[in-house]
Amino acid sequence: MHIKLGQISRCILGGISILLGSCSVSNRLTEHPQIYIQKEGRAEKKWKLIWKDDFNESTLDTNRWSRIPAGTADWNRHMSTDDRCFELKDGQLHLLGINNPDTLRDKRPFITGGIWSKGKFAFQYGRIEIRAKLGSAQGAWPAMWMLAELDKYGKYPKNGEIDIMEHLNFDKIIYQTTHSYYTLDLGEKTKPPHSGTAVIDAGAYNVYGISWYPDRIVFQLNGKDTFTYPRLQGVDSSQWPYDQPFFILIDQQLGGSWVGKVDRSQLPVVMEVDWVKVYQ
Repeated sequence: MHIKLGQISRCILGGISILLGSCSVSNRLTEHPQIYIQKEGRAEKKWKLIWKDDFNESTLDTNRWSRIPAGTADWNRHMSTDDRCFELKDGQLHLLGINNPDTLRDKRPFITGGIWSKGKFAFQYGRIEIRAKLGSAQGAWPAMWMLAELDKYGKYPKNGEIDIMEHLNFDKIIYQTTHSYYTLDLGEKTKPPHSGTAVIDAGAYNVYGISWYPDRIVFQLNGKDTFTYPRLQGVDSSQWPYDQPFFILIDQQLGGSWVGKVDRSQLPVVMEVDWVKVYQ
């Protein structure tokens, strides 16, 4: 969609207006208007805000987000759309992991809350920042990450995964990682290194993010670069599936083979999300 300067002052995303500092730096796909593709030649220019949510409303903005449903993988096995896993107060979204209050209808011992922008907002290249405070508990696994919107290369993991931040238990570090067919199926995790860590105070507010370019993904913490995953030449093409739009996931996960067993006596645990901002 082409918007002339001065024609309007706001862009429409799913029927809701958001800041347009923005639409002049992005291409919108006619068949997928929720997708923002950074225009060529902008990679090294000043970022402009194209999309944000500061969670100041009394309900979740369903033009931007959906609650993540349950699945069969470790990360979404305990996801729930139950209202008790979500709170909006004081300009923040709280995503909770709680002991299941109704095991007659749902036999899972605990349930968790998460949101994603799948089908509502995705972008290709740019910068995302998420300000949040993490809760800690044995078995807690809060995550902020991205998956492909259009499945350009096939089913997972061929389209890749970008993990902006994952935190385990009471760790004093976060993990920042890329996953793909190249790293998982071909096992190429050192050429180039696909994961890094950064030291945090999980109980304080931090800004987690990435700056995503056509040739590299730069992971960041509080505005400082922590780890870079580059696009390589002369290797299997599956090394770089990051040339397509990705959507956002933010979820308070519990349990699984990586994080370990959940101590239910330490629940509830909560991730407090202050805002999400995307620039191109």
